[in-house]
Amino acid sequence: MQQRQRLKLLTYNIQVGIETSAYHHYFTRAWRHVLPCPTRQENLNRTAELLSEYDMVALQETDAGSVRSRYVNQVAYLAERAGFPFYWTQVNRNLGRFARHSLGFLSRYEPTDVEEARLPGRIPGRGTMLVRFGHGDDSLLVVVAHLSLGRRSRQQQLAFIRERIGDHPHVALMGDLNCGSADVIHASALRDTKLRGGSHGVASYPSWRPKRHLDHILVTPGLEIHHSQVVQHHTVSDHLPLAMELSLPDKLLLQTAPVKSN
Repeated sequence: MQQRQRLKLLTYNIQVGIETSAYHHYFTRAWRHVLPCPTRQENLNRTAELLSEYDMVALQETDAGSVRSRYVNQVAYLAERAGFPFYWTQVNRNLGRFARHSLGFLSRYEPTDVEEARLPGRIPGRGTMLVRFGHGDDSLLVVVAHLSLGRRSRQQQLAFIRERIGDHPHVALMGDLNCGSADVIHASALRDTKLRGGSHGVASYPSWRPKRHLDHILVTPGLEIHHSQVVQHHTVSDHLPLAMELSLPDKLLLQTAPVKSN
């Protein structure tokens, strides 16, 4: 009997490479959100070292190339540094040379389709990526998102995602959802999808003294969870990364490819 294929997933809000280890840093280091800082590159290198251990990575709060990042597309940089052949950047709030707020997705497997969509909400600038591997019911659909802070906007955004995933049997929702898992699983439009995580209530924010469970990897029942955990990474962000290892169904087999893509 052939062993099911395993995947190692990670979601990480990297706060554009700004190290944060206390609440007062939001004020004393606020300038780093608009100007270059000397430690950002080192923080990205540390992050890339962590990412290199995974098969698929969802990134939030990246910069696609502006003054503050020294015009470096952070998703592309992390993909190259961590050895990922496939990566995508979705710019959701473009402030030109001052900031290009983005989502990112890195993969060791080539998807069959990548869809970018704008999320609804009172304040524009949120988006989602829907990345499909394979075809039909035997495909894997990975949804990457960074939801709004306000509950009403989040509910609208979760309803939008629910409409896009439909009744697909193999879904992984990854990202900073800015709420607890119960709000997604039991109190949103996604409640009938049977999404679940492997570590309910495990805190990932703030990184220096975690109290809130804001970062999630939630999957449908056809994906078998082996373990899920918050990774104790050096505080290069105000969030800690969340990891999950899972098995794919027998009919769902992903193939690596040597060709690099963007």
